[in-house]
Amino acid sequence: MDHTSNIEKLIRGALITLVLVFFLFPIAWIFLMSLQTNETILRIPPSLAFTPIIDNYTALITGELRTAAGSLQLNFMQNMFNSVLLSVCSVALSLVLGVPAAYAFARFKFRLGEDIAFTLLSFRFAPALLVLLPLSLYFKSLGLTNTYIGLIWVYQLICLPLILWIVRGYFEDISPDIEHAYRIAGNSWWRTFRKISIPLAKPGIAAAGLLAFIFAWNNFVFALILASADKQPVTVGALAFVTASGIQYGQIAAAIIISITPTLALALYAQRYLVEGLSMGAVKG
Repeated sequence: MDHTSNIEKLIRGALITLVLVFFLFPIAWIFLMSLQTNETILRIPPSLAFTPIIDNYTALITGELRTAAGSLQLNFMQNMFNSVLLSVCSVALSLVLGVPAAYAFARFKFRLGEDIAFTLLSFRFAPALLVLLPLSLYFKSLGLTNTYIGLIWVYQLICLPLILWIVRGYFEDISPDIEHAYRIAGNSWWRTFRKISIPLAKPGIAAAGLLAFIFAWNNFVFALILASADKQPVTVGALAFVTASGIQYGQIAAAIIISITPTLALALYAQRYLVEGLSMGAVKG
């Protein structure tokens, strides 16, 4: 029976509204900026009264930015394609390598197992600038500079440790007795892993994959140093909006709206797995 009073419901609703406004206001403001010219955006005092335009989105899609200094060619859609390709491939490869590894660390105890797992996790602790110099030298000697394969390989430093440690915790929460019972029925280890372990850990795998995708999508430093403009993602491609005639705030806002759309759509699609995966194992006993 619900004993919540009307005052408590009103206070709760007001607090939830304040939280939503706090977090959604920046996105709403950026969206409004994407529909304005630079002159409208920079006017003082700022005003919500303006005539919306879609020129900023048109410039991004067509690849031609018109400024006071002239016309500038953009590669934003190519940058979007690069971001999708790099993020999807790196996460897919990390899942293929990380999920079996996470299962091995969760189920089998072997010498230096914890040390190896912690070493992999330490890649997430180290700042990117620490490994950029040796990476750039190795890439140059191996011919991987400015290649998709090289960038996807580097993105494993972002995705693989995250997937390994998150998924490992979910496998540890699954009772080994379920797998043993399936094995006793005459099924192989590989079939047990595919039919029992992976489906039970599916929410955790989905949550880890989504978080890894977001981290890979937001990466900036590696692509800035190890690739040129035709291979760089949107995080680096946004630098093109800083032109000789000034900063193109409207195009930057439009680029932000377009660039966050894939991750937002993926998060909304997988939100059930995300919530279930992140909450799995929170209560024990």
